[in-house]
Amino acid sequence: MLIREYLEQRELNELSEYAAFSSKSRGRREPEEKCTVRTEFQRDRDRVIHCKSFRRLKHKTQVFLSPEGDHYRTRLTHTLEVAQIARTIARSLRLNEDLAEAISLAHDLGHTPFGHAGERALSELFKDGFLHYEQSLRVVDVLEKNGQGLNLTYETRNGILHHTCGEEAETAEGRIVRIADRIAYMNHDIDDAVRAGVIKDTDIPKDIRELIGSDTSSRINSMVMSVIENSECGNIKMSPEIKQAFDALHSFMFDSVYSNSYAKKEEKKVPDLIGLLYTYYIKHPDRLPQELGFVIENEGIERAVCDHISGMTDHYATEKFKELFVPDPWRIN
Repeated sequence: MLIREYLEQRELNELSEYAAFSSKSRGRREPEEKCTVRTEFQRDRDRVIHCKSFRRLKHKTQVFLSPEGDHYRTRLTHTLEVAQIARTIARSLRLNEDLAEAISLAHDLGHTPFGHAGERALSELFKDGFLHYEQSLRVVDVLEKNGQGLNLTYETRNGILHHTCGEEAETAEGRIVRIADRIAYMNHDIDDAVRAGVIKDTDIPKDIRELIGSDTSSRINSMVMSVIENSECGNIKMSPEIKQAFDALHSFMFDSVYSNSYAKKEEKKVPDLIGLLYTYYIKHPDRLPQELGFVIENEGIERAVCDHISGMTDHYATEKFKELFVPDPWRIN
């Protein structure tokens, strides 16, 4: 028996009937010979970790634009925290950890520079609109590996597309990632906001702190345990009490951090920066990377420009803006 076959059999023997079994995957867009060692979902995870888009997440904004401190979250550290929470929940519910991890690691690959401010700016510029979860799927399907894509399984792709809003994922593992994403960003955004001096822990309403905890660790534990204890038959959910506190905490964060004029003061510069880059590349398609030539040929220049800008890191977008629009000082020797 191959190692992969042993792992597939172990899934069938040990996982819940509501789990997604790698041996029963709906497959890849392009059929491939199976690996002798890894299951299909393990291969998905590995492909994501080794792709260029995953590496770029380390220099993309989570909440605070291009933070200079070493301990603020980036899109990459957020992704890792989502994966950790999703794996914990999946393991506890006897669901497929590998699939939950693969979806988690890929869910934000399509995020723009400058976080949601960049996403809003691109959405206004591009005629078809822009949503980061659709772009994440486009990254793994079309853009990675110079147009070949990563050829991930249907289950991973479905989880990526439905990780944030609208229709839920078809698998319980995909639904876990959706709630793990919210648990992760809510709590690490609080931690970063406290570190930045935007809020204090004690600013969080007392009734919320008393119910779910007054520090990051206890809040995450309360939420994760609530999901584990209340999910059943593939339906992933918190208890009504914890869900109510979670929603109240989100409202607090929206008022205190996500729309805070001090925390978000630099975001007002993002639309102009993104807009000027977008207009420049529309007028100068020859300055786009050569690997986007197939996008220009098949889908047009605007689609290629959108793909290029959305793939930029905060630093690269800023430096490219300076290169194109800020005059160099005249030097006299």
